[in-house]
Amino acid sequence: MRAELNQGLIDFLKASPTPFHATRSLAQRLQAAGFRPLDEREPWHTEAGGRYYVTRNDSSIIAFRLGNRAPLDGGMRLVGAHTDSPCLRVKPQPELQRQGFFQLGVEVYGGALLAPWFDRDLSLAGRVTFREGGKVQSQLIDFQQPIAVVPNLAIHLNREANQGWAINAQNELPPILAQLSGDERADFRALLADRLAEEHGISADAVLDYELSFYDTQGAAVIGLNQDFIAGARLDNLLSCYAGLQALIEAEGDETCVLVCTDHEEIGSCSACGADGPFLEQVLRRVLPEGDGFVRVIQKSLLVSADNAHGVHPNYAERHDGNHGPKLNAGPVIKVNSNQRYATNSETAGFFRHLCLAEEVPVQSFVVRSDMGCGSTIGPITASQLGVRTVDIGLPTFAMHSIRELAGSHDLAHLVKVLAAFYASAELA
Repeated sequence: MRAELNQGLIDFLKASPTPFHATRSLAQRLQAAGFRPLDEREPWHTEAGGRYYVTRNDSSIIAFRLGNRAPLDGGMRLVGAHTDSPCLRVKPQPELQRQGFFQLGVEVYGGALLAPWFDRDLSLAGRVTFREGGKVQSQLIDFQQPIAVVPNLAIHLNREANQGWAINAQNELPPILAQLSGDERADFRALLADRLAEEHGISADAVLDYELSFYDTQGAAVIGLNQDFIAGARLDNLLSCYAGLQALIEAEGDETCVLVCTDHEEIGSCSACGADGPFLEQVLRRVLPEGDGFVRVIQKSLLVSADNAHGVHPNYAERHDGNHGPKLNAGPVIKVNSNQRYATNSETAGFFRHLCLAEEVPVQSFVVRSDMGCGSTIGPITASQLGVRTVDIGLPTFAMHSIRELAGSHDLAHLVKVLAAFYASAELA
């Protein structure tokens, strides 16, 4: 079970280099499990016991199973996560030709750790909008092969490198794609047109625009002397998306269950398809009772906001509160912040802890040091949007927001088990 889940996560990460690809991967897995797609632009016809999903912007997805017990009686069980991760995004007019090299200008998306992006074999993926036969269309592309690199400056030319230096994103991060000869000129949109033809057989009249991200081509893997760890890109937060997906597919029972995986969390969630936008509420209003009934369902419901937690690093243990240092492979973490950076309260934490005890899943707690700032999640955003009770949880990881992160190889199974129990729970606290 554990090995199968871990391999499933590795396969999912490989298929999901961008939020667009992650959403497509989730949709494909949901459809294989009997979930039917819904189009927001068309009327919906849903029924008790039905399984459905809807996407927005190709980068966010909401899947739900309508239980045989009416939501007005039992409320909903919601799990929330996000599809985006910090990365380098290509600028609209990116071509740079310096010292005979073809480079692309990039913009840093989210709070990325920048140093790990140097000296990695990078590829490029995302969404391209183009015109074919007079019609504007969009398509996902993925170069897959290593096509770029951001080389470090040699230590001989930067003697202070190991003492730390501020990385200038404008000047130091443009990846190198090729070496040009003579009067050769780089044309990035022509390169994209060639990729559309090669990958999809599309003859584009013009590449109109794109949303493209560089990513590390090194695949995720189970590593360690005793295979204790999973190393890979985008564990924050595709690990939680995958755990929620598996739990939703596996869960049994008569309850109404929802999985919400939204884009743009790393930059504040304020978008049409982000957690601080109308997507979730608009979907729920189409399947739940109106007026008074809608509020009653929301107040009977519970959201588990699943986003990675900071595991206590053996080389930097002082960065944690001494009593709240989550360990890898010791189970999911309940995240608490009295200033509402996390939406957990004593009742929602108590209920999640109760589920873990009932399922014999180990559980931990995280509170940031009182002299350090605290990050946040979609939990407080969704709670304030809907008024739904919320608990913030996550699996402990190292190197969060790096190009390659590290989690415990036992923890995914723990999280799937407790989330499946949550989805099947007949009662909510």
